[in-house]
Amino acid sequence: MHQLFRLVLGQKDLSRAGDLFSLDDSEIEDSLTEALEQIKIISSSSDYQTNNNDQAVVEICITRITTAIRETESIEKHAKALVGLWDSCLEHNLRPFGKDEDTPHAKIASDIMSCILQNYNRPPVMALAIPIAVKFLHRSNKELCRNMSNYLSLAAITKADLLADHTEVIVKSILQGMVQKLSLGTCFRRHLKVFSSICGLWEERPRVLEAS
Repeated sequence: MHQLFRLVLGQKDLSRAGDLFSLDDSEIEDSLTEALEQIKIISSSSDYQTNNNDQAVVEICITRITTAIRETESIEKHAKALVGLWDSCLEHNLRPFGKDEDTPHAKIASDIMSCILQNYNRPPVMALAIPIAVKFLHRSNKELCRNMSNYLSLAAITKADLLADHTEVIVKSILQGMVQKLSLGTCFRRHLKVFSSICGLWEERPRVLEAS
């Protein structure tokens, strides 16, 4: 791992975290997976939710990492570590503290979600991400739910077969949405778009098999 990442994450040194942006993307690209694994350790600690310093360090480092991944187009190389950190967020509270106030792990999940699922046209990345993505549909976070549904809709259009194995989970989420407050209506409608795309896949399957 790059020495600056080692210093910032090892000592949780907020005063040096901003210096990561002075480094070239190519200079730190090889360190990104290891940095993500270290962030997972920090964010899984028992006091993370109340430690403002650690949260700030993690947020800055994730921003730097996701920027470098986009600029170097290395998402496939680091997807496993990204998805691993994303998955770990599900072990923690994601329900907002108050109106529009995300928990620390919801912030991590949101930042990583956009980095991963913007690559909905890359099947190797989606194969890792979708089994985790659908789990977020059951969590009590309206904003995560809405954004996740948007990305899954795009994934369903480009590679619906990756979602077919998760039809049951998506249907359960739709049924849950039917009994939620009206404020979740937008999220519910996006679930339906995902489900409709999957249904379209099954309707097309005979023709696909015929063509092959």
